[in-house]
Amino acid sequence: MTEILDSRLFCGMVINAAAAVESRSQEINELNVFPVPDGDTGTNMSMTLNNASRELSKGFPATLGAAAEVTASAMLRGARGNSGVILSLLFRGMSKSLKDKNTATCAELAAAMNEGVSAAYKAVMKPTEGTILTVSRLASAAAVDAAGDTTDLEIMLEKAIGVGDVALENTVEQNPVLKKAGVVDAGGMGYLIILRAFLAAARGEVIEAVQAEPAAGRREESVFARFDTEEDIHFPYCTEFIVQKDNEKSVDSLRVFLFSIGDSAVVLDDEELIKVHVHTDRPGDVLTEALTYGSLLTVKVENMREQHTSKLQEAETAGASAPPQKKEPEKRAPTQPLSIVSVCAGDGLTALFHELGADQVVTGGQTMNPSTEDILRAVELSAGAAVIVLPNNKNIVMAAQQCAGLTDKKVIVIPTASIPQGISAILAADLELPPEVNEAEMLEAIKRVSSISVTYAARDSSFDGLEIRAGQYLALLEGKLLCCTDSMEELAGKVAEAVSQAELVSLFYGQDVSPEQAEAFSASLGGKLPEAELSLVDGGQPVYYYLISAE
Repeated sequence: MTEILDSRLFCGMVINAAAAVESRSQEINELNVFPVPDGDTGTNMSMTLNNASRELSKGFPATLGAAAEVTASAMLRGARGNSGVILSLLFRGMSKSLKDKNTATCAELAAAMNEGVSAAYKAVMKPTEGTILTVSRLASAAAVDAAGDTTDLEIMLEKAIGVGDVALENTVEQNPVLKKAGVVDAGGMGYLIILRAFLAAARGEVIEAVQAEPAAGRREESVFARFDTEEDIHFPYCTEFIVQKDNEKSVDSLRVFLFSIGDSAVVLDDEELIKVHVHTDRPGDVLTEALTYGSLLTVKVENMREQHTSKLQEAETAGASAPPQKKEPEKRAPTQPLSIVSVCAGDGLTALFHELGADQVVTGGQTMNPSTEDILRAVELSAGAAVIVLPNNKNIVMAAQQCAGLTDKKVIVIPTASIPQGISAILAADLELPPEVNEAEMLEAIKRVSSISVTYAARDSSFDGLEIRAGQYLALLEGKLLCCTDSMEELAGKVAEAVSQAELVSLFYGQDVSPEQAEAFSASLGGKLPEAELSLVDGGQPVYYYLISAE
């Protein structure tokens, strides 16, 4: 029988929970609706909890309130993915309820659990039932009811778990997506694993941590490291400019011209302006052509071969003389009104976002959702007094949004759910304009782009009447299953059908695709889209063979 929750027991509960979720993270991941190799819920919940476990293992705070505060703060900063952010909100609400308490009774813990649910619901703009929110709400309500009849923490947690188990089973009926896949909610399952770990701690049981599978490694090398020599940079001049239109000449002709003399071409236009980024060996010709559309407002031309040489020299100098323990500064004094932070994975995409104006790029994506702290560090290191963040993945948006309360800088999160949306948004940016104007323009820009991602099935699965086999190509349109097939030709056909009305299609090919394979896929897709302009860019991203933007 356990009637009082003190700091030591609370810390034991959190450490137990971290160990339990880590040991079952892959089991939670297996509940993902689409069998894409994305880590997702189990991995994100585990990494979020482990951040708190590490802090508490350094030494237990003297009071329960202090222990809850340390836990909530560590989880907030370490939150990864939507599931990790929601989990951190559940603990943040608990922390507020337990503030200034030396110990807590059974009823007070139940009330704190309930306060955590309220905090999570308030923070989620459109709460969806049949998720971790539902399971935690019903389990916490059961805890409050049980606390009216008992003072025993163990009995209270048992009652909460019993109701939570039923709620988890019902998620498959509440959520249409889960019903199609025939699985329960992954986040809800993770929450119940946490409650069972709490119960084990109350009974004096210690759950041994199981070494988690290592996360996909972050690539620390320079964005120019993908070029072995300067000769590998076939189009050495990164050329960017903005044209003020003064005639009705079709921008399609400019796109055709750019694709004929360079690569990595991206063109955005509206009624007044044309914004261009291209790699070429003839920047003079590009600018001459640009002048036929209007007057040049801004021009930037950089020699990537020179940058490559400079970066190599800096690396050699740093390797020879820099003290290995020297760390990057945590903060940077603002030197301009506005800057942009973007999230992406892949050397090519990283270089592209820098070239398009991102001050800081956070390495992360589908298999390695960056934490709130990772994004916050980039915000603090950026030059702007106000910072626009482009998450470029729907599972990173909430983690980015948590930065707003952790820095003195104004943080605006544009909810870009894909790399194509992120590129469209940053092309619409003008750092000379106020943050609010940029926000409106960028939100409008992401509406105009369709995003398709092509990856592989990580395991056998069944969804919406489709039998998916491990290793098949998977195409997702705006995150929804478009097709699964063994044939790249069939895949190209399905993609072409989905974007048949597009005028401009950009293909970003990943690190597992050779240039020859990318050219072949582009040619196949181009043959099916004779009216569209196609561009092919080496994105270097992991997990996804192709990220496809259609406008």
